[in-house]
Amino acid sequence: MATASPASSPSPAPHVPPRPPWDPAPADSRPPWLRPTIRIRLTVLYGGMFLIAGVLLLWVIYLLAAQAAKQGSELPFKIITGTFQQVNCPSLPSNANSEEFTAQINVCMQHQRDVALNTMFKRSLLALIGLAVVAFAFGYMMAGRVLAPLGRITRTARSVVSSDLKRRIELEGPDDELKELADTFDEMLDRLERSFDAQRRFVANASHELRTPLAINRTLLEVQLSDPDASPDLQQLGKTLLATNERSEQLVEGLLLLARSDNEIIDRKPVDLAEAASQALDQTRGEAQGKGVQLRAALSPAVVQGNGVLLERIALNLVQNAVRYNVAEDGWVDVSTEVRHGHAVLVVSNTGPIVPAYEIDNLFEPFRRLRTERTGSDKGVGLGLSIARSVARAHGGVITAEPREGGGLVMRVAIPV
Repeated sequence: MATASPASSPSPAPHVPPRPPWDPAPADSRPPWLRPTIRIRLTVLYGGMFLIAGVLLLWVIYLLAAQAAKQGSELPFKIITGTFQQVNCPSLPSNANSEEFTAQINVCMQHQRDVALNTMFKRSLLALIGLAVVAFAFGYMMAGRVLAPLGRITRTARSVVSSDLKRRIELEGPDDELKELADTFDEMLDRLERSFDAQRRFVANASHELRTPLAINRTLLEVQLSDPDASPDLQQLGKTLLATNERSEQLVEGLLLLARSDNEIIDRKPVDLAEAASQALDQTRGEAQGKGVQLRAALSPAVVQGNGVLLERIALNLVQNAVRYNVAEDGWVDVSTEVRHGHAVLVVSNTGPIVPAYEIDNLFEPFRRLRTERTGSDKGVGLGLSIARSVARAHGGVITAEPREGGGLVMRVAIPV
């Protein structure tokens, strides 16, 4: 498979495998109105501009009204004599000469003007706040209407990712930038659909063209090996060629499975990861007993929507890796399944040689092993973890690997339920 055996000697393994805390990343639980979406930013921008313009307009109106009131409040006459009654101007003297009386009237007029301006300012400010609320709500509604085509594009893109490539936006309306974006996206989907169709046809043709000659070679070699008159040298050569042919068949099967698993899974059915892991353990039990590796399982129901054959291949590849790249004595493999934070989680941990953390990413590359660039081991063809990662991605999940303290790896697969 995709790992190799480093030269360093493993430390003594504990009786119970440690379980480092790990959880799939929880979904974003923030309310939609708290997300910094374009709609919210446009609403704040338009509403803020309206508010700033309203404040400036209110200030200009206040200055103009103050200037007009000042010019209009000057008395166009001079009081010489007469009688009066105080209403809102208690500072008027009861007995004073005409000059003092006129000055006090001007003071009273100034006070009345200030009261009127303050009342006008307060009421205008309240009106501005009300209009700002209306402007924000109207801006939010209009931003949603303007950005509705983008929401349609997003929903179509999500449906394409989760189902197939036959969905199209087909946006109608004026020939603006949004329609141009939608049409470009539709053209891209057309090219992708043609590309994936060509890939599927190539995989089908390659499956037939590559498997048939290898099967013929295997049959001819088996017939030759069954001949009792064959010399020992010929028998040995036939066995060597048969092993090479078998390795080539495994390589072809792995490449074809890798090509198929890179596509999104369209035909989904309920699959229990616990059942897939149980099948993988049964298929690996004989090899584990031959190597003296103990298999342990803690399988809880974890049902996902996907392809059962491909999900079983994930579990089989991980368990086979854990058995083949283990310690010589007292080795173990621990397999568990559970549902955690909306994800079905498969965990495979094992004893084994110490794996440097900087080598982890290389394990998922095709034909890559620790400290080597090409396959040169009889433990696999170097595609196990690459296939597991492709299958996990095709189901919308992730696969991660961590070095285990004391040697070995902890492999985790998380697939949305």
